[in-house]
Amino acid sequence: MSAAYDNYDYPSYWKGRDYEHKSEFIAIKGLISKIPKIEKVVEIGAGFGRLLPSYHFRAKKIIVSDPCASLLFSAQRKYKKLKKVDFLQCGIASIKNRIKSKTFDLCIMVRVLHHIDNIDEAFNIVYSLLSRGGYFILEFPNKSHLKASLRNIFKGNITYPINIFPIDLRSKKHIKDNTLPFINYHPDQIYEKLKTAGFEIIEVRSVSNIRSTIIKKFFPLNLLLDIEKIIQKPFSRLNFGPSYFVLARKRVI
Repeated sequence: MSAAYDNYDYPSYWKGRDYEHKSEFIAIKGLISKIPKIEKVVEIGAGFGRLLPSYHFRAKKIIVSDPCASLLFSAQRKYKKLKKVDFLQCGIASIKNRIKSKTFDLCIMVRVLHHIDNIDEAFNIVYSLLSRGGYFILEFPNKSHLKASLRNIFKGNITYPINIFPIDLRSKKHIKDNTLPFINYHPDQIYEKLKTAGFEIIEVRSVSNIRSTIIKKFFPLNLLLDIEKIIQKPFSRLNFGPSYFVLARKRVI
């Protein structure tokens, strides 16, 4: 079955985006350091395995999943020497039928939620995959980041920063053609949905806080990443960055 990314050169998207890529590594490594023990990991929507080096050293067994066969093949070819990694072609809606539930210590889902319009169902699926007290690292695009909020306020939409309803960035034509959703979410809505699904939030990080073409052009990457390490946690309280990472834990009932 074809997937939305089959005809899109996703690896090329990351060329010239070293700052964003490494900012996400900082976030993931920081969050998994809060998890005392990890044996089994499942990454949903892993693409070509871009994030695998940020966490594979902590796990004994990993399942990397993605609906796109070509991306998954690229990941498999790149990481074929990692015997503890299995590759599974499927989307989030069908993954619960392909792997055993309640067996994973950690689920990772990065740059996936913006393509999902039913986040309640997605969070319930992740919950079902996790073992007792298991962890969930989730990334989502923040609709209320500083730049977007200021832009809307200047246009007269002064309630934009507190409007928790998501926005779909597709054009009207693409929405009509039923193309893949591209939805940005308000952090407060995501936090509430996670709690409703049975998760407790452990830590939140604001990521890619200095995502500016001009700044990246005039300042060295290492300096920007050093700053990123310092500001990810405090800036999460300000709805600052365009991308938010959440570490949540399955509540023990």
